[in-house]
Amino acid sequence: DFCAIIGASGSGKSTLLHVMGLIHRPTTGRVVYNGLDTVNMNDDQRARFRGQRVGFVFQSFHLVPHLSVLENTELPLFYQRVPPEERKARAVAALERVQMSHRMDHMPNQLSGGECQRTAIARAIVADPDIIYADEPTGALDVKTGNRIFDIFDELHASGKTIVMITHDEKIAARVPRNVRLSDGLIVEDTAR
Repeated sequence: DFCAIIGASGSGKSTLLHVMGLIHRPTTGRVVYNGLDTVNMNDDQRARFRGQRVGFVFQSFHLVPHLSVLENTELPLFYQRVPPEERKARAVAALERVQMSHRMDHMPNQLSGGECQRTAIARAIVADPDIIYADEPTGALDVKTGNRIFDIFDELHASGKTIVMITHDEKIAARVPRNVRLSDGLIVEDTAR
């Protein structure tokens, strides 16, 4: 699926994304992945699950400033204890997928906003997650760069990735096959085209 979660500021979009991504625990209800109820997982199990099955992309990139583009991309695999040679090969492949391999030795402060976001996407996909959560991934970018970033998400979806994207941008939401609109923490609309 490719789903856009839309709604006014304060409607609960980011909270919903954080609960779905196992960053926060729900106060009520359950989060179920392929029949697996995640609510009773301990913190280590949740972290391991996130690292292996979930990729995150945030508006503010969250790149580590003292790590190169390649090292930032390798980070999830480092925490999974993937051997260095395999880690580098997979990171380079992820960077190639988002057209950033030519910048892999650069530091985040040497990149444009669009390049930072492409690096963040490479980091999100390097572990081959089942699902990618994106919180306003085009919000801090100009329209042209935002459209290029959206095209990457479109390609990821076409290759079989499930994507849940939060956006305030109605034009971006209109390009997503499914829209879920929130208001005051409640789903008020769920439409697919």
